Amino acid sequence: MAMTVHLDVVSAETEIFSGLVETVQVTGSEGELGIYPGHAPLITGLQPGMVRVVKQHGEEELIYVAGGILEVQPHTVTVLADTALRAEDLDEAAAEEAKRHAEETISQGGADFDYAEAAIELAEAIAQLRLIQKLRK
Repeated sequence: MAMTVHLDVVSAETEIFSGLVETVQVTGSEGELGIYPGHAPLITGLQPGMVRVVKQHGEEELIYVAGGILEVQPHTVTVLADTALRAEDLDEAAAEEAKRHAEETISQGGADFDYAEAAIELAEAIAQLRLIQKLRK
């Protein structure tokens, strides 16, 4: 039987996942991270993207997070997400519209233009669309 670690994925709205996992893959502020049982303690920011979870018996689950914090302790991994959704709950049409809106906002600019806000909106939409494409494969 494979070694496991307890994972909690929570957002401000709800708990998305809680259980034993073999591995967790996320996009941290410094790049891709693979977390396995026995990983060194760690706290890092998360980029918008996918949390790939391999559960206790090898079943895979994909979760979208719009940023947040990852905390790794000796026996527990916690993802505190700004927004978290199961991959199958993502809305492709809404993500396409958000991407189009962000690109339009960036291209038009203006006096009260907030580039950082538009860039975040674009990154979140692209991350959602990538996860939707990954589900199709």
